[in-house]
Amino acid sequence: MYRPGARPITEFAGTFILVFFGVGSAVFGLHTAGVVGVALAFGLVLLALAYAIGPVTGCHVNPAVTLGVLLRGGIGRVEAVEYWIAQFLGGIAAAAVLKLLTSSFGKVKDQTGALGANDWDGRITAQGDFLLEVIMTMLLVLVVILVTGRAAAPGFAGLAIGLTLAVIHLVGIPIDGTSVNPARSLGPALFAGGTALSHVWLYLTAPLVGGVLAAFLSPAFAQREPDRAPDPTGADVP
Repeated sequence: MYRPGARPITEFAGTFILVFFGVGSAVFGLHTAGVVGVALAFGLVLLALAYAIGPVTGCHVNPAVTLGVLLRGGIGRVEAVEYWIAQFLGGIAAAAVLKLLTSSFGKVKDQTGALGANDWDGRITAQGDFLLEVIMTMLLVLVVILVTGRAAAPGFAGLAIGLTLAVIHLVGIPIDGTSVNPARSLGPALFAGGTALSHVWLYLTAPLVGGVLAAFLSPAFAQREPDRAPDPTGADVP
């Protein structure tokens, strides 16, 4: 049995791990791993986290997911706020470590040039990128809500969520690096500064809009809704 107070701490740790290893795969290995390697890194890390901490918190590790689950009644408002604080702090902490590793220890290079921060950078308009992030996040949050519902096949939710995030990154990395997660975007932007920081508003707002849309669309796909925080492993939350 887990203490309720442990859940925000677990969300902090989970978000730290997702951002450090996901963004880190681009910061340290973009030139060797490429788009496919970075996409798989994000997807596989989330898949592992889903089974590792899903029974504790539902493995949101993403403010947009928490918002979608909140709107579907799967989490209370106070706990959602605790999750959001923990998630943003986890993302910032992970970015701080990445910054430290690329600036203070030997000749480790930041292969993204901006600590993996998201930015449309002339490849697409801000309006187009906003729409892209809304659609990609809507898919991710919709999958999370549906596969963690009571009618879903138990034990396979984490696999579905991880693979969905990997596919989303295959689409989004060439355009803006893929956010779909405000906590993933804020930390790197704070340390990268410049246009990445001035444009971070898009990656804070668009994923939340996607989360809201997913919450309202999910009843059209699901027969029954969970009445507690969803668990990506398919098991009941303690």
